[in-house]
Amino acid sequence: MTTSEKLLVLVAATLFFSSALPNPAPAQTVSFTARVDYPVGANPSSVAVGDFNGDGVPDFATANFGANTVSVLLGNGDGTFQAAQTYATAGFNPEFVAVGDVNLDGRQDLAVAQSGSTPSLVSVLLGNGDGSFQPARIFATGQGSLSVAIGDVN
Repeated sequence: MTTSEKLLVLVAATLFFSSALPNPAPAQTVSFTARVDYPVGANPSSVAVGDFNGDGVPDFATANFGANTVSVLLGNGDGTFQAAQTYATAGFNPEFVAVGDVNLDGRQDLAVAQSGSTPSLVSVLLGNGDGSFQPARIFATGQGSLSVAIGDVN
């Protein structure tokens, strides 16, 4: 990373932009620009980055533990994001979100693990390719979901 590149740091629903130095020496500091808040559902507990509308600009999604939803914010390409679009998830306490192409259609999808349901559930929201998502499809996973990931296993 060069000093002219920007580093995007997401912490739940708190967003920072930074000019980062490659391997900074101990005397160098990394500075952040002012914090920018983007409202999402209550108690965001996890964040994942993807390109949900195929424009080459990073977008992000949050699992909203206190709202039983997932929020999607599309990037504008200038370091800002559009207002959140919110989608219902199954069960209670969506805690973890992952991005990947679940159905191999070339569009990024969301998987959201719920820790507060019995049995634990995973909501899969298939991407439409334009930044929007289809209603959640629900899958039971047993007890105590602790994480979720998407990948090519074969």
